[in-house]
Amino acid sequence: MSVVWVDASSGASGDMLLGALLGAGVPLSVIASAVDAVAPEPVDLAASPVTRGALAATRCHVEIADSVHHRTWTDVRALLTGAALDGVRDLALRVFERLAEAEGAVHGISPEEVHFHEVGALDAIADVVGVCAGFVHLGADEVVVSPVAVGSGSIRSAHGSLPVPPPAVARLLTGVPSFAGPPGHPEMELCTPTGAALLAALATSWGDQPAMTARAIGVGAGSRDPEGWSNTLRLLIGDSAVRPGAESRHGGEMRADPAAGAGSFPPWRETAPTELVIEANIDDLEPRLIPGALDALLAAGANDAWVTPILMKKGRPAYTLHALTRPDAAEAVRRVFFRETSTIGVREHEVVKHALPREMLTVSVGGHPIAVKAARLDGEVVNLQPEWDDVARAAAALDRPAIDVLADAKAATAETSAPSAETSRPSAD
Repeated sequence: MSVVWVDASSGASGDMLLGALLGAGVPLSVIASAVDAVAPEPVDLAASPVTRGALAATRCHVEIADSVHHRTWTDVRALLTGAALDGVRDLALRVFERLAEAEGAVHGISPEEVHFHEVGALDAIADVVGVCAGFVHLGADEVVVSPVAVGSGSIRSAHGSLPVPPPAVARLLTGVPSFAGPPGHPEMELCTPTGAALLAALATSWGDQPAMTARAIGVGAGSRDPEGWSNTLRLLIGDSAVRPGAESRHGGEMRADPAAGAGSFPPWRETAPTELVIEANIDDLEPRLIPGALDALLAAGANDAWVTPILMKKGRPAYTLHALTRPDAAEAVRRVFFRETSTIGVREHEVVKHALPREMLTVSVGGHPIAVKAARLDGEVVNLQPEWDDVARAAAALDRPAIDVLADAKAATAETSAPSAETSRPSAD
């Protein structure tokens, strides 16, 4: 089984992924032909050796004469749909769908209303299309992505000063492992929205390097070269070194052999007791503000946010607002409580979470791909859940009730055994 491991422990961006693909041996012509297909203006692609910190790397330069820098999601979709991008189009559309959904959620608008700024420029579109073409060319069975370094500090954007990670990046990486960066990292943005969207669309699992035999290694350079810092991303391309059916830790998640009986590890993941639940009881907040507070908590880096109705002293109806977060995002999450709600105090406690290993499968309903999350216990699939955003998109496109599309997605998943189902990796289909 072929495997690509993406080492994003120093950050990620579109041009870093392009450079890593080229450094690992993907022909420049593969990327150039895909970019030429989507760009209405001539494109100049070049690769050159550079150093970042103490590491040699490959820098990919994309130069396009583009007079339009702001495009809507509708504009970008039209460019991709009208281009000769067989085998690449669906993956590129999925990347931009994720970007549009994240930006829309951050700004409180629908994805169709989103105006891409830097991401809407042709060079950014070329980054996405080129990376998608490179991964389709590799045709890996699995793409494992390390925890993503996002950086720290603040940045200037078209919307003013933003904290790092920017809200769109935090939204794109919700539910996946990320951290500020290794000790000594520069105070800057290490993961761009384009990089986050690409990783989220490409990954079949997340975690440390799996057991594999590497055949090629590529190191891609970012555009910035901070002193004393290697602004790079690595790709390791090779074959899995895990025997089929053998118990192993993969992507930070356990995949146990059901025939092996009780082993030295439980068949679920246990987090270290350093995740936090931050919460507050609120009885004097306008109820219509609560959904916005939940969105703000997620944008600040919370892994989950929810509301529980309660009855307080003197019989007053109220709510408890909860957020589950990593310690490195706790300060930003606390600030949301104080800025977006009427509370003047929060309480918090550490929790241990037990989670079954899961993987993403893909089924098709009416020609529209729907991701399905499969969870395993002792190697057996015990839970299958279609991703609601995919169901809603398919229902809108097909003009069908979402409940019917959901039922069809579950039926299609049941007809396809989990071990042989198509994973959400890029393919040439």
